[in-house]
Amino acid sequence: MDADFLIGWPGVYLAIALFIILCIFLGVRIVPQSEKHVVERFGRLRAVLGPGINFVVPFLDRIAHKVSVLERQLPNASQDAITADNVLVKVETSVFYRVTEPEKTVYRIRDVDGAIATTVAGIVRSEIGKLELDQVQSNRAQLIERVREQVTAMVDDWGVEVTRAEILDVNLDEATRAAMLQQLNAERARRAQVMEAEGKKRSVELASDADLYAAEQAAKARRVTADAEAYATSVIAGAIKENGLEAAQFQVALKQVEALQAVASGQGKQTILVPANALEAFGDAFKMLKGRA
Repeated sequence: MDADFLIGWPGVYLAIALFIILCIFLGVRIVPQSEKHVVERFGRLRAVLGPGINFVVPFLDRIAHKVSVLERQLPNASQDAITADNVLVKVETSVFYRVTEPEKTVYRIRDVDGAIATTVAGIVRSEIGKLELDQVQSNRAQLIERVREQVTAMVDDWGVEVTRAEILDVNLDEATRAAMLQQLNAERARRAQVMEAEGKKRSVELASDADLYAAEQAAKARRVTADAEAYATSVIAGAIKENGLEAAQFQVALKQVEALQAVASGQGKQTILVPANALEAFGDAFKMLKGRA
């Protein structure tokens, strides 16, 4: 009997060793970097295990939920909305979020993806209803920011963080699209007519400016000619004043000589009749010119 008792002790030791190994295996939990584990004890929340090595009580604690903390994208959703100027639009949205508090996500909401999608749809309809169609198109960045802020505030109790909420597209129904296209074509035609009218107006203005410039230049030329003639007259008048009749006779003689030169510049075949008194005047002119020389 003693031999049987001694033989049984190694089996007990082996069983104890196996039990210890099992306890260590069940008590040590390694959590990946991209996950958090929710631990329950007797059906109640016990702890949330973060990345790395963690210890739990074997046979009492169990890993009830393994929650990924990676950023997630909801499927693109499309919903109808009516703008402030009563235009029906179809809005396509996309939402990105990540779980920050797994205990809230698993115990406070059953379908977090569906809840976020419904919340985003309601907020988008509400915000678009405050804006007219032109404002929706031109202020899309501000609209997206307001939607994201409101979604973030509403999903805070679910232990998630909305990282991005995008409005991908705003589509119009066919009737509204056709009306807007017609309005756009009319606006383009109006702009073309305005530009053509402005071009004609500018052309007339440039032509008027050119005529005015030409008139101003002609007037300046006439003024310069008149100033030159006035200057020549004043010079002659000054000479007459200083030298008396002799200066005037000299000018007359000079003109007579110039006239004679013009007559003599012909081809030599013509016959010229000159009155006798004209010859005497030419003679007097030559004498005066000779005297001046």
